[in-house]
Amino acid sequence: MRPALLTPEAFSGPAILLAGTVDYGMYAFFRERLAAAPAEGLVVVEISTLGGDPEVARMMGEDIRFHSDLDTRRRFVFLGKAAVYSAGATFMSFFARENRYLTRGTRLMIHERKLQAQVTLDGPLKTCIANLKAKLNEVEHSIAIENEGFENLVRGSRVPMDEVLKRAPENWYIEAQEAKSLGLIEDVI
Repeated sequence: MRPALLTPEAFSGPAILLAGTVDYGMYAFFRERLAAAPAEGLVVVEISTLGGDPEVARMMGEDIRFHSDLDTRRRFVFLGKAAVYSAGATFMSFFARENRYLTRGTRLMIHERKLQAQVTLDGPLKTCIANLKAKLNEVEHSIAIENEGFENLVRGSRVPMDEVLKRAPENWYIEAQEAKSLGLIEDVI
């Protein structure tokens, strides 16, 4: 059964308010607020972010997924405000599509993960090969993790995975109403 469409009044007192860079400081604050959130009913998680650490976003998202599965007396709802960029979109992807909302004028930004690294080849040749393979494994697994997030984001929407893979390298900005028309979110408030 599909949950009821929420009215703007439902968002008047978010249990968890997050703003700024997605980092370990935000994660600690998020965990404190999650522990203090209502034991039943609506739990609104509001965020505005220009991005940050995608692995921290995944940790917060896994907490949402875990608690959503564990306690069906609560409905965790995402409210994106102003900017939901990068790691913020990753976090949003962990909420069921019918529990995703954006405020008017909010922008989502979806992009590929970025990597800055140097590989130093110095030593026996077999060690050089191992160093190269290790970095290649890191890149390949990062792409796999990124694609899992993209799949979560578009599940139940009208956006095919091919479209995300095509647009993500260019930083894909999506305005709230467009996100709704694409089926990435439930509604704009």
